[in-house]
Amino acid sequence: MVSVQELLRGARDLPGDSPARDAEILLGHCLHKPRSWLYTWPEAEVSGEALTCFQQLLQRRYRGEPVAYLTGHREFWSLDLAVAPSTLIPRPETETLVEWALELPLPDDTVALDLGTGTGAIALALANEKPGWRVCGADVNIDAVQLASNNALANNLARVEFIQSDWFDGVEDKLFNLLVSNPPYVEEGDAHLSEGDVRFEPLGALVAADRGLADLDHIVKLSPDYLQTRGWLLLEHGFDQAPAVRELLVRRGFKGVETRRDLAGQERITGGQWFAD
Repeated sequence: MVSVQELLRGARDLPGDSPARDAEILLGHCLHKPRSWLYTWPEAEVSGEALTCFQQLLQRRYRGEPVAYLTGHREFWSLDLAVAPSTLIPRPETETLVEWALELPLPDDTVALDLGTGTGAIALALANEKPGWRVCGADVNIDAVQLASNNALANNLARVEFIQSDWFDGVEDKLFNLLVSNPPYVEEGDAHLSEGDVRFEPLGALVAADRGLADLDHIVKLSPDYLQTRGWLLLEHGFDQAPAVRELLVRRGFKGVETRRDLAGQERITGGQWFAD
């Protein structure tokens, strides 16, 4: 048998930016214990199924598989979300979009739509903070819709509706106070697609044509048809796409267009307000 401390020490060379944290998450997953338990009981012995589980997950992590796919979960905005290879893994930079949305001067009965919802992360975070909002998430991938619906149930947010829709195609004829989206925005052939966790994530949720701007452009062009006057559109995009996205919004007629930086200081979220003629 081997102790918790010894196992974690032996996994310090895992790939990625946070090998120690990743090892703790994987071991905690196999032991069905929180990470805090590992700190409290470093001398605890690990054997049997838990040890085998940890060794197998380590090997998969050494091959580059994302920790979130190995455990099947990722925390986002204090919510525990199930993840699967059919969806992107929720990332901290997307919380910048949630923060901005919550700061907007929107009515208590706001109707919001999350386009390309994936795990449902953005929609569920907004609904969790704003009980009076009616929030819907849309995704073209039916597996993602089911996953997001399950996440809603698991987080006691069953009032959030998830629908299958290719952007706006399946959205009923209604107007929203808020539209949000983290669409595909990586350029085809980008070198980052062959690095790190991204190698295992679905290309369809990452890559867009026209230098990564095709889906962003599509959403910007159609959004006014689905926004109430004074409604807002917030979009996540690549670290170097902010000027292009601002131009798309201004050209379409949005007002007060600006960009917010993520925790790493990168220009990550751009949005604006719509005023109907």
